[in-house]
Amino acid sequence: MTTINLKNFYPWYTHDEYIEVSDEVAAALKADKLYEAAYQRKVMRNKAQYSLDCDDGIEYSACQHELSPQELLERKELFFHLWNALNSLPEVQGVRVEAHLILGKSYTRIAKEQGADRSAVRRSVKRGKTAMKKYLKKVL
Repeated sequence: MTTINLKNFYPWYTHDEYIEVSDEVAAALKADKLYEAAYQRKVMRNKAQYSLDCDDGIEYSACQHELSPQELLERKELFFHLWNALNSLPEVQGVRVEAHLILGKSYTRIAKEQGADRSAVRRSVKRGKTAMKKYLKKVL
């Protein structure tokens, strides 16, 4: 049996609290503390001031507040208008705008997938965005 101070392992302990745990638990706690210290060094060395965790959305959901019904309705209406603006574009242009803005694909990748010139894709996306802005100004 090993005696550990819970204050060293849990940040919510504000005073010393000693308990006896088995050697396996003490080793696991110590290994976790060493892993966390190594992780913090890695973050600081790489100047990565963002999460290195997988993209499971935990950080995003923790930062967001609960939306009111009014905000939800406004968001739904905005989405509806954006969707209609996108659908008002010609088919090829709409596909290119969606691929670039929503799916985050590069102009080069879109051009390869569609067998088109990169500059043609770029112009098409630019004109599509302009047409969507005009549509939204007219509607809103």
